[in-house]
Amino acid sequence: MKPTLRALLAAPCSLIAMTAVAATLYDVPIKEIDGNATTLEPWRGKVMLIVNVASECGLTPQYAALEKLYEKHKNNGLVVLGFPCNQFGGQEPGSNEQIKAFCSSEYHVTLPLFAKIHVNGKDRHPLYKALAGNDSPFPGDIDWNFAKFLVGRDGRIVRRFAPGTKPDTAEVTSAIAAALAAK
Repeated sequence: MKPTLRALLAAPCSLIAMTAVAATLYDVPIKEIDGNATTLEPWRGKVMLIVNVASECGLTPQYAALEKLYEKHKNNGLVVLGFPCNQFGGQEPGSNEQIKAFCSSEYHVTLPLFAKIHVNGKDRHPLYKALAGNDSPFPGDIDWNFAKFLVGRDGRIVRRFAPGTKPDTAEVTSAIAAALAAK
């Protein structure tokens, strides 16, 4: 079967599109809450708990438990990463500077925070395309603020937790412990 002209013309575009996609979670371009460009590369080999966060949500008190988890396990290889998102009820309306100030003053957050992103829809950030897209082991739209993804030391997504699942529950802490124990 001969390829059509359309197929031949589309092939170079497909190759370009494939090379533009990040090879691993560590390669996805992200911005720190201060606006500096980075990736997840600094946390390669660590267990990551990636959370979409919001400052004006009924679940916002989870920041305290997230910070406690981070403080307790950061020397053992856990990092908790917060990605503000305003897609759910407009519950993260502030600027990145306001979000950072709120998290610091209200919850004494020291865990890494990043610039506001979209986790669903046509503007879904590439990180969330990887975490919840069709090729993820846990695909599907993010339901609300404080959805959590646990990523193992090898960069593979090992668990997804619903927004209402508190970070200090046995379900989350035992999954983190198992991920930290895996080499």
